Amino acid sequence: MPGPKKPTRWTGSREIKSQAEQLWRRGLVAADVASDDRLFPKRLVLRGPSSKELRDRFGEAREWSANLRSVPHLRVVMREIRHRVLGTNEVPVEVWIDRAEDAATLAGKRTEFEAFRSMVDQTRAREPVLIPWLARKPLKGLEHRDQWETLLDVVAWLREHPRPGIYIRQMDVPRAHTKFVEKHKGVLSELFDIALSPEQIDAAARGSRGFECRYGFKAKPERVRFRILDRDLALLPLEGGAGDQDVALDGESFAQLNPQVERVLIVENEINFLALPRMGRAMAVFGAGYGFETLGRARWIARCSLHYWGDIDTHGFAILDELRQHFRHAESFLMDRGTFLAFKTLWTAERAPANRDLDRLTPGELALYNDLRDNKLGTRLRLEQERIGFGWIEEHLSQLQSSGAPSTSGDAG
Repeated sequence: MPGPKKPTRWTGSREIKSQAEQLWRRGLVAADVASDDRLFPKRLVLRGPSSKELRDRFGEAREWSANLRSVPHLRVVMREIRHRVLGTNEVPVEVWIDRAEDAATLAGKRTEFEAFRSMVDQTRAREPVLIPWLARKPLKGLEHRDQWETLLDVVAWLREHPRPGIYIRQMDVPRAHTKFVEKHKGVLSELFDIALSPEQIDAAARGSRGFECRYGFKAKPERVRFRILDRDLALLPLEGGAGDQDVALDGESFAQLNPQVERVLIVENEINFLALPRMGRAMAVFGAGYGFETLGRARWIARCSLHYWGDIDTHGFAILDELRQHFRHAESFLMDRGTFLAFKTLWTAERAPANRDLDRLTPGELALYNDLRDNKLGTRLRLEQERIGFGWIEEHLSQLQSSGAPSTSGDAG
């Protein structure tokens, strides 16, 4: 009995479609419309029958040839082959896609291709400097095809009004409202960097947070939230001796404040910030994690004792290290090994620990940081500052006030 018939490995319509789809996924089909280096005509990979297969499976080979030639949008090159048994026959030896639109059709992406071609035509007419970007990132461009006209409007407006010094809300471009720009900062940054001249870009400002500064828009002012813990130094009158002033100022105003305090405590947890008791000639600042550029402009802090209170985990120490970039004299508060071990039952797990070297920590801080980073005390351990007993906090605040610190005012509690 004859054995089972071997499946063919010859290139058919399915393989042709697969090759076209791969060209599309690589962005090569759409890019052909925008690039000066044309990809098409493009020869595809063709696997056909061998001489032995032609002899042994002639009928299948003839059917394969006919099916291949019937594939639309495909050019098949035939070659005459003489066989001592079969005689003279024409066999496909090459297959080509001649045009980008044919490849898009074979890949089932003709609609997207035509949309991209329309984007390219529109861009050539309005902002031709952006054509190379479309050639490099055609599929990313296609992701924004419904907003492309508005994106071009924004690029054109900023070229005409470089470094405008206004809020994005004030930009007079139809449909380009603040939320639109916020949502598309990534692609707009790439387009602005191409369309604008180098002197119109602040290269030091990067990322989403630096968008406004990079292109000369006014940024929403960073705010500093604080409490004056000494009621005798309250910024506003206290009605009837009651009340607790929780104040927020823009960074520039805070830098000019220069209050008569001698100690500043930066506290990362909001409830701890609000619960801090009164302290003579002291201020509490609500922290905001990484980023102390705004606080760093308040040079009057340099004359004050400065304490940072964050979680006892790798990121807490990394934030402390960053603070010392601006204020070398900053000290940690309740971020010591004794506090960490005293609340062992309240340890939790840090989800994504920091792992970089920190060179601004004291020896004791660095030893604890390395133990946490290297999991010497347990796996990814942390002690959140809100888990520390309040009696412990009050005891150490009292020690802080009495250790060569400013004396408390009469009504400090």
